[in-house]
Amino acid sequence: MDTDTLVQLEHENMLEWLRIETEPVPGSVIRLVDGVAVYATGLPVALFNQVVPVDGSATVEGLRAAIEVVIARDVPFFVALRRGLDDHLVAALPGLGLELDPEPLPGMALFPIPADPVSPPAGVEIRAVTDAEGLDGHVRAAASGFEMPEPLARVWIGDDLWLRPGCAVYAATLDGRPVASGFGLRTGRTIGVYTIATTPAARGRGIGEAMTRRVVADGAAEGCDVATLQASDMGFPIYERIGFRTVMDRDVWFDPRLGQGH
Repeated sequence: MDTDTLVQLEHENMLEWLRIETEPVPGSVIRLVDGVAVYATGLPVALFNQVVPVDGSATVEGLRAAIEVVIARDVPFFVALRRGLDDHLVAALPGLGLELDPEPLPGMALFPIPADPVSPPAGVEIRAVTDAEGLDGHVRAAASGFEMPEPLARVWIGDDLWLRPGCAVYAATLDGRPVASGFGLRTGRTIGVYTIATTPAARGRGIGEAMTRRVVADGAAEGCDVATLQASDMGFPIYERIGFRTVMDRDVWFDPRLGQGH
């Protein structure tokens, strides 16, 4: 499969992830302005308030209008622009008071994806969430792994995520304690991998890799043949080891007056 197709599939999946996560948050705003989408929860975390061009129709005027929407909420946010695809929008950002994060956000893809079952490390059990108790373990592990206040994680994740179309939620336990989270989102042929987090005390055991492989394998079992994700610095080498490759980088711009939150 060519890189341009993988870039498009990764972007479409990420946009759907933002919609699914943002929509249920009380008071959230989702808006499309001249090809630029706003996903604003109002929560004090930049990741939960994003401005993202949808496609090549995005305009500078739309970008400015979208940024005004999220600035009015007075919470950290960021603008994510795809290198090589959204370059026509870059010149407007410094004039709006935004600064460039020196580290890009890699968009990664894996094709074809392996469908073989994976064995987690000794003592670790990975389960798909099917009830409120399982979701509680997912939330607790995610909050600890991302070093985020648990109440914020609960609002972002919601109380019925595993019931939403195309969604698969996971929690890993070690000796009965939640130690890792994972989330898969299916859009057509694509399984998007999100919320891979391991609690600090459980890191270095291969749990995050096992969780990622489980999400991907379950996506394959549902008919997907492409896996996509956006990689953190910590996760990047793990994803490369699995076979993901960077298909596109996003530059992240933020407002220093509002910070980046947790």
